[in-house]
Amino acid sequence: MHSVYQFFQAIGLGLILLLPLTNPLTTVALWLGLSGNMTKEQRNQQSLMACVYIFLIMTIAFYAGRIIMTTFGISIPGLRIAGGMIVAFIGFSMLFPNTPNVDDPISDDSNPHHNPKEPNIAFVPLAMPSTAGPGTIAMIISTAASIPSRTDIAQWVLYIAPVTCFFLISVIVWVSLRGSTRIMKYLGHSGIDAISRVMGFLLICMGVQFMINGVLEIIADLPALLKQAQAAANLPD
Repeated sequence: MHSVYQFFQAIGLGLILLLPLTNPLTTVALWLGLSGNMTKEQRNQQSLMACVYIFLIMTIAFYAGRIIMTTFGISIPGLRIAGGMIVAFIGFSMLFPNTPNVDDPISDDSNPHHNPKEPNIAFVPLAMPSTAGPGTIAMIISTAASIPSRTDIAQWVLYIAPVTCFFLISVIVWVSLRGSTRIMKYLGHSGIDAISRVMGFLLICMGVQFMINGVLEIIADLPALLKQAQAAANLPD
């Protein structure tokens, strides 16, 4: 009975820690800006796939995140900088959309290179880096690293509660995305276009901030790296 109480306590703590990082409201605003030209079926499919990707990214980060990052030599600052570049690139494309010229025959539907399908936005940017971004992944990896040292909590709680928490966060995001489709009916095409451009500017700012945070972490870790390098250089051959 005590372990069941620990299970629900761990889920509550996980939601408190991860919901501010995932920030479903930001994902909804981004969703409104990117899915304005989609059909209802496309929006439903993209929202569902985004939440599946969110759950998979969090689960993989929890169970194998540190191994993957160590294997490929990826650091948390590097993850932040890469995520910031992706977010900034998406922000530029939203702020300055590529509108085809109606007088240009290349933009005609008869063009064999013309793709009438909407881009897949489920994985990038909705799942990553908007929801399961560098901050969320870093939090999950650091939490997973501290689990082996916890002896005051049942082992099944330590491994089942995080997955349950990830599933609940995915459901919350899915409900938020599905509910936001009603807002589109009142905004219209011009309103969605305005939101898209505003979100594009905010995404550029977020991307630049991600990169700044990554650089600052590198600078903060620089003295320790220099000491390690100096100690390695002083070792006898």
